[in-house]
Amino acid sequence: MTVVKKRSRLITVDGVVYRWRVRRRPAHQGPLSFAIERAGRRGTVLIATLPAGWHATGSAPAVPSIVAATIREAHARGWRPDTPGPAFPMTMDPAGIARGASL
Repeated sequence: MTVVKKRSRLITVDGVVYRWRVRRRPAHQGPLSFAIERAGRRGTVLIATLPAGWHATGSAPAVPSIVAATIREAHARGWRPDTPGPAFPMTMDPAGIARGASL
């Protein structure tokens, strides 16, 4: 599985370039899901889901900062983007999003 380049964006987190894309438009107050992979390399894709009401955490809806916080959290949980394998699903805690997005 790879992240489609069309409508995807690049982000650099801790000196590493990743490609990310919102998987579908969230319904009003619905979950937001996006796919993240290491840019230019094949490996495990991170499928991150922010639960319904994620935007009510008090943090600004700055999606790139949330993506960066999600990447850091995924590494802490064992995601290895350079290793081939099945997708790595992860659901973020709204409180963690608020803390991580302000990094």
